[in-house]
Amino acid sequence: MAPYASDDSTNAGEADDPRVGRRKALRYVVPVTVAGVAAATIGLVPALADSGDPDLPKISAQQLIEKIAASDVQQLSGTVKISTDLGLPDLGGLESGLLSEATGETGGSSADPSAKLTELASGTHTLRVAADGPDKQKLSLLENAAEYSVIHNGKDLWGYDSASDEVYHSTVEEGSKDAEAPVPATPKELTEEALKAVDDTTSVTVDGTVRVAGRDAYKLLVKPKQSGSTVGAISVAVDASTGLPLKFTLTPASGGAAVVDAGFTQVSFAKPAASTFDFTPPQGAKVTEGDAGDGAGAPEHSGKLPEEDFGRDLAGLDVLGEGWTSVATFDTGGEGVPSSGDIPDAGALGGFLDSFGDKVTGKFGSGTVFSTRLINALVTDDGKVYVGAVTKDALVKAAGSGQ
Repeated sequence: MAPYASDDSTNAGEADDPRVGRRKALRYVVPVTVAGVAAATIGLVPALADSGDPDLPKISAQQLIEKIAASDVQQLSGTVKISTDLGLPDLGGLESGLLSEATGETGGSSADPSAKLTELASGTHTLRVAADGPDKQKLSLLENAAEYSVIHNGKDLWGYDSASDEVYHSTVEEGSKDAEAPVPATPKELTEEALKAVDDTTSVTVDGTVRVAGRDAYKLLVKPKQSGSTVGAISVAVDASTGLPLKFTLTPASGGAAVVDAGFTQVSFAKPAASTFDFTPPQGAKVTEGDAGDGAGAPEHSGKLPEEDFGRDLAGLDVLGEGWTSVATFDTGGEGVPSSGDIPDAGALGGFLDSFGDKVTGKFGSGTVFSTRLINALVTDDGKVYVGAVTKDALVKAAGSGQ
């Protein structure tokens, strides 16, 4: 079926110890470029559309956005696949170790969702998801005959890693934001975040129809109007009946494979069995208790770093520019990012920085740009950080103008 409404656009002191400063800078640059992107992508749910374009009534982009906003699916279960290609160097399974070195947090539980789910930052993964209202959700990551699950049932939040036989437990207030979802686990959450960017810098159109997981869907196409963004387009398959996003695909402005291609392969809107959300730690498993109300340490739904970390460790957060080319900036109060030669025992982190960083200069002085196919982050030698879904040139220009 041909696309609808081709131009239906919607404008809708440690200070005295330089090593401490370096650790603070490193603490944020790696989460921003790896974990932050992972948090932003794990909410997508796998892709693979069925063949054939269903014949559906015509709908405008505004009507489709309203349909998404009105969607109130409380119960579902299904299988999803997530394929992520951020253009990261091959870390050889070192993601968790890199984050531990960057944050200085070691010895935690392998079942902690905030660490385990960073695996979704690259490759293709299969998930099982289930939900029964705001107080019952389950997400299971199936990998190499092992299973990792996050289960939210009332006030209890559990993480279980069968490979290590470790359990992570935390409590949250029922009905609270943290209780609603320990991690963004549906395409709906990702779509809602994407639609927040819809303004006069955005083109939104209906791009025909598609079948996903056996269901008829409309395709919503969101594209930046501005140059300089690394985002080429976001395509969302929206269930024609319920308004629930079934598939989310983000393609980069540079072309090539999708950065994230995620969508349901199977889905049911029947009420899951109550036993789906039951969990008792296996006998002999190591159980780690998290702080009450910490939401298992999971990232915010937006994929940003926790606000409390910004407030505690950052001098401030400002935004340069607007729309798709906006750049967030903050001051770590550190000395920038050292190379492996500056860190005698840097290990994997030092090698990561050398392979990932690109030295640049500008009105801000000099610094290092850390890049993925979606996010670029500049850390200056005096500890300022600039990060955004913009090209390297646009980032350097924004940093210069921000002086």
